[in-house]
Amino acid sequence: MTGTHDESRPEGHHQDLVDALQELHRAAGSLSSRKVSALIRGWEERLSEASHETVRSTINGKAIPRWETVHDIVVVLAGLCSPPRDADTESGRFLLLWRAAREGEKGALKSFQELANSGWGGEDGKWTPEMIMGILVNPFSAIQIAPGLAAPHEPVISEDEWIRAMEKFIEDDGAEHALRLLLHTLKGDYIGAVEGTPFGYQDMDREALDAYMAFQYGCREVRRRLRAEPNLLAESIRAMRADETMDRDDRAEMLENESDLALMREVMIVTPDTWDEVSEEAHHMVFGYLIKQIGPPGPLNLPDAYRFPILWRIPEPSVE
Repeated sequence: MTGTHDESRPEGHHQDLVDALQELHRAAGSLSSRKVSALIRGWEERLSEASHETVRSTINGKAIPRWETVHDIVVVLAGLCSPPRDADTESGRFLLLWRAAREGEKGALKSFQELANSGWGGEDGKWTPEMIMGILVNPFSAIQIAPGLAAPHEPVISEDEWIRAMEKFIEDDGAEHALRLLLHTLKGDYIGAVEGTPFGYQDMDREALDAYMAFQYGCREVRRRLRAEPNLLAESIRAMRADETMDRDDRAEMLENESDLALMREVMIVTPDTWDEVSEEAHHMVFGYLIKQIGPPGPLNLPDAYRFPILWRIPEPSVE
């Protein structure tokens, strides 16, 4: 059995595939199915063993065969056209037609990697579906992008991290909301936006941003260690109180915070699972108990573990 489609008359995307195959067949001289099959079998790089019956049923639309069969028919016929057609170009064109016949509309869409590899088409001066899609999805076509966003800068996060964040945003709030917010952002309508200023953050302090990122990373590491070492918080508190090198102002702040009984109750019951249920003040207290020093920050392109080296009050257990 050569296919999964057993209707006598092709329809929809299958008809598109058949029409394209028949046009290519005519352009190659309308060779007999036996001749096409023989040429395929004589080709060392063939992907199939297409018999003449398979060739005939494929071109006539009696069935949707495997891709290997379509590929071999297309490559053989492309070389017989006058002038010869490029085999790779024809193979790429027919792959989309075949996918659409097998999978429906979604099968005809190129993946991002296919677009990245082949570009948006149009090399022959003609508009292609990819070119039209490229214009439609390019925000430049719909809005004026805020000049401040075009300022050269060192990215704060990687492209993969941005994509993961957008995937989560779309999952939580829906694609329409995420896309409208993206357009607003590109137009310069975002928190802290000031016209003509890179990112719109006129008073953006690199040190403050580094400190924020270091704190977030430190909190993740604190939770990781608390999960693995249940007694770590109590041991770290004792180590902090016994630290004679501690700055006088830091010690005074610690004592003041410890006088707040409600805050200390939060601190003493915090666990990795209840971390998000306590206040930010409690986060800072636990952070200070466990971490003696973090940083100074390294270059942005380094992983967080290298950007923000941590000096723990209680060293991590060695892993043997």
